[in-house]
Amino acid sequence: MSYCLAERSIDHVLLERGEIANSWRTERWDSLRLLTPNWQSRLPGFCYEGDEPDGYRTMPETIAFIDQYARVISAPVQTNTTVTSVRGGDGEGYVVDTDQGEWRCRTVVLAAGACNIPSVPKFADALPSGIATLTPNDYRNPDQLAAGGVMIVGAAATGTQLAHEIHRSGRLVTLSVGEHIRAPRVYRGRDLEWWMDVAGVHDERYDEIDDIVRARRIPSLQLTGTPERSTLDLNTLTGMGVKLVGRLAGINDGKAQFSGTLRNMCKMSDLKMGRLLNTIDEWASENGFDSEVAPPHRLAPTEVEESPPLGMDLTNGEIKTVIWATGYRPDYSWLDVPVLDRKGLIRHDGGVVDASPGMYLMGMQFLRRRKSALIDGAGDDARDLSGHLASYLEG
Repeated sequence: MSYCLAERSIDHVLLERGEIANSWRTERWDSLRLLTPNWQSRLPGFCYEGDEPDGYRTMPETIAFIDQYARVISAPVQTNTTVTSVRGGDGEGYVVDTDQGEWRCRTVVLAAGACNIPSVPKFADALPSGIATLTPNDYRNPDQLAAGGVMIVGAAATGTQLAHEIHRSGRLVTLSVGEHIRAPRVYRGRDLEWWMDVAGVHDERYDEIDDIVRARRIPSLQLTGTPERSTLDLNTLTGMGVKLVGRLAGINDGKAQFSGTLRNMCKMSDLKMGRLLNTIDEWASENGFDSEVAPPHRLAPTEVEESPPLGMDLTNGEIKTVIWATGYRPDYSWLDVPVLDRKGLIRHDGGVVDASPGMYLMGMQFLRRRKSALIDGAGDDARDLSGHLASYLEG
């Protein structure tokens, strides 16, 4: 957004609570890599120019990439500046209070992200006192975990990656599986993200979707970025020895209660994967790619035991740690403008906050396109929204 505003000669400032790329520096586990290949980190005026376009960036590499981008575009960043309030000014515009002073502006872009506060169910408080609890924000590596079994709640990209890493450390892992989307890392010889890019899946717009509210809640694909470009799905995990249970529905008297929908959840995930791959196959056929890539193939159906357990005793000492990989929610505790809906989310139309003219939103799931929450999606959204912002300033 800063690049696009500078191109339009719009004076602006970026306020950052920590250092540049602060969340990547302070809220990620050690082994995490981007789920998107390096070539897909395309930003306005900047892109990957290394010798591993099909690799997946580590956290130090991601931090360096964002840091370099800020330097290349001379972004006017005020670091170590925490916003404490955004409120309406007298007349038009906004007042932004920070721990370093006050700013006044005609427009404001909220780019604080969607992953500020781990979303942990209320019944987490009912865990027995001897069990340690973590969120992905707190987790760094298996060495910080107590010896003994680990239950991971949530089976999207984060949950499956942590289950894989922690099981390899020698601990018994139980994975509580809710809604998820299975996906192969490589399909027909190409990275899945390559297919989603060329077939236009990532460019699908928010105003082309029948139920955009639902689309914005869909969990991340079960992908992982490894040098081997390996697929990490539930079959991979159960093959290692990870135990699958249904969605954690509650904890009562020290006993975990699991939903009986595990088999249905896995069938639905397989169906969603099949629909995505069908879309890719149709695009390849219509555009003459069938002769250039491997023939279509499908992963074997997800394997689930006939009668998955509906409960687990958490008082017997087998489970020592629970990790809540149950998603995030944004933090708008500093936003003193009446733009939130009953769920605490900002009401907007593709990033334009209609209820508060001159206010914009960036970096949220499916904001304007399916790829909005990816690094690769920020540029197109910024071009659109900076154009709207410029028109607003021009009256």
